[in-house]
Amino acid sequence: MSEIVSQSATWHAPAPDGGTPQPPAEPWDLVTVPVRQGLEAVDILRRGSTPAVGPVVHDGACDTLGFLVPPGTAAAWDMPGSACTRTSGRGFRLPELPELPEPAGDTPRPAGWLLPPGDTDPVTDPVVLREALGEAARLIEAADGCH
Repeated sequence: MSEIVSQSATWHAPAPDGGTPQPPAEPWDLVTVPVRQGLEAVDILRRGSTPAVGPVVHDGACDTLGFLVPPGTAAAWDMPGSACTRTSGRGFRLPELPELPEPAGDTPRPAGWLLPPGDTDPVTDPVVLREALGEAARLIEAADGCH
């Protein structure tokens, strides 16, 4: 997700259909995490008694996931192993991202939506996300310790 975070001042979310990028309806910040922890957290959030996950973006290399959270979250975000980038109400743009080649040199993989806007809540609640990320980290640690 380094491409997304490093150019945060000029990027907005891509259109859910993969077409021309559209600015988000509301400003938001972006919490980025390693993909494995992020996928576990998405599952945890979607399995909850009240599924509560907002749009989630992935980088083309599938190294990280980014959760859209309410603006201002970055000011107090301090969860180890993750980062929260402030957008100053500008959002992020993910237009013509450079496409990354497949490991075997096949078709390129652009960054895009794991959960597009409109199919989810507008943003993920940062308190709920923090809990899900913590649970995901514990599950991963337990799974990795059971070799």
